[in-house]
Amino acid sequence: MANTPSAKKAARKIARRTAINKTRKSRVRTFVKQVEAAIAAGDRTKATEALRAAEPELMRAAQKGVLHANTASRKVSRLSARVKALPA
Repeated sequence: MANTPSAKKAARKIARRTAINKTRKSRVRTFVKQVEAAIAAGDRTKATEALRAAEPELMRAAQKGVLHANTASRKVSRLSARVKALPA
């Protein structure tokens, strides 16, 4: 366990940061799951709307350092390709 005051403060900061990052990551997963569900249902309009909501969430997570920028871009790219492949 931390002994010095600075180490104790660092531990507190890390705990706060971890909680925030967990929330952000969970939020991203929820948005991606909504897109996945709409794709599975075959509903293109719903999938498009869900993707429009998920894309900024993924990019925000990348900007905040929760996800790597390339990971977020890859996820958006693959989801949009799958949505585009759905019948109109």
